[in-house]
Amino acid sequence: MSLADVKKNAQERMVKSLETLRADLAKVRTGRAHTGILDHVMVEYYGSPTALSQVANVTLVDARTIGVQPFEKKMAAAIERAIRDADLGLNPSSQGDQIRVPTPPLTEERRKEMVKLVKSEAEDAKIAVRNIRRDANESLKKMVKDKSCSEDDERRSSDEVQKLTDKFIVDIDKMVADKEKEVLTV
Repeated sequence: MSLADVKKNAQERMVKSLETLRADLAKVRTGRAHTGILDHVMVEYYGSPTALSQVANVTLVDARTIGVQPFEKKMAAAIERAIRDADLGLNPSSQGDQIRVPTPPLTEERRKEMVKLVKSEAEDAKIAVRNIRRDANESLKKMVKDKSCSEDDERRSSDEVQKLTDKFIVDIDKMVADKEKEVLTV
């Protein structure tokens, strides 16, 4: 494994951590409706738990309402039950063969809880990035020990990994600030 491989591997893993954070933040509810809220809802479909998106079409009706159109009409009751049981604070209602899921406006207290959740997710992402940095630095030290690179090269590469880490930490902070602003906007 070369110095370039270590840096490339660290960068790829940090990018994955950032993508994971982006996906986790997308699930955090803001004042507006979005279909991502229902992504992890599982519906009992012929005896096996199935993702909601596999048994119904999920769309936005308006800024505060999500529409769920089951592929099979007899699944409507199971879908409604699954959304209610998902502990999202949502109360779906059937209107013919369509299920409407109104998202209630967030209270100030709930918004602050969401901000805490966002900050917690960000801290987890920062820890992941720092662990990747630690792994990369250990790999570099091992290469010096095995005499496959010089100490100067190791120090230079270690500095580059640190700069990479700092860049990703700044990116995480920026994502969190944007999400926090979005959550607190009434």
